Amino acid sequence: MVVSVLSEAERYKLDQGDDAAFYAEPRLVHHLDAGFRARLTALYRQRLPPCAVVLDLMSSWVSHLPSDISYEEVIGHGLNGSELQANPRLDRHWVQNLNQDQHLPLADASVDAVLIVAGWQYLQQPEAVAADLLRVVRPAGQLIVAFSNRMFFQKAPQIWTDGSDRDHLAYVARVLIAQGWPSPELIAEETRAPAPLGWLGSKGDPFFAVVAHKPLPEPTAMPPQARAVV
Repeated sequence: MVVSVLSEAERYKLDQGDDAAFYAEPRLVHHLDAGFRARLTALYRQRLPPCAVVLDLMSSWVSHLPSDISYEEVIGHGLNGSELQANPRLDRHWVQNLNQDQHLPLADASVDAVLIVAGWQYLQQPEAVAADLLRVVRPAGQLIVAFSNRMFFQKAPQIWTDGSDRDHLAYVARVLIAQGWPSPELIAEETRAPAPLGWLGSKGDPFFAVVAHKPLPEPTAMPPQARAVV
């Protein structure tokens, strides 16, 4: 069951055109700076075990995973097939517009970790996406939502364009909690700008992340007739 969090006004975006058309041309560029990308890769190194089946949701031509670690499988999703095809970390991928269809073509409890980088800010139905992610993630599996302060303004819903960085963290956590992801961890850090500005103390893209784990199933009570008699 999907629990609604946003109002219709908060889902509104300036560009009401087809998202698939907006992302039709591949953008084989980095949208986040080197400091942000290094911090993200370090977080993945710390949190993702090599045995994990990883879903890189709303992905592109790069997944930011540690280059020296091989995972059981990395599944990619996005809106541009050419970008996904160019991503060397993906074992398989598919194209789907999550603002039109939030049901993922994956089996229940089939992935260990879901990654969303600079993508949540474009979701108009985040509740339904978060609910279906809870379905496909295995118990104790995790969801890592990472973002900075950059966006395609015309494609971001009002809930994101009107909010501050701290508002964004609270908003993502609020949606996740409503769909059954308990007690998300919030991360907010500064990064250093690339050299030579970084040597002078200049800051890079700020790093924000929300990390949530799917709870373990509740233990099933043993029926009275099955209990041992002492």
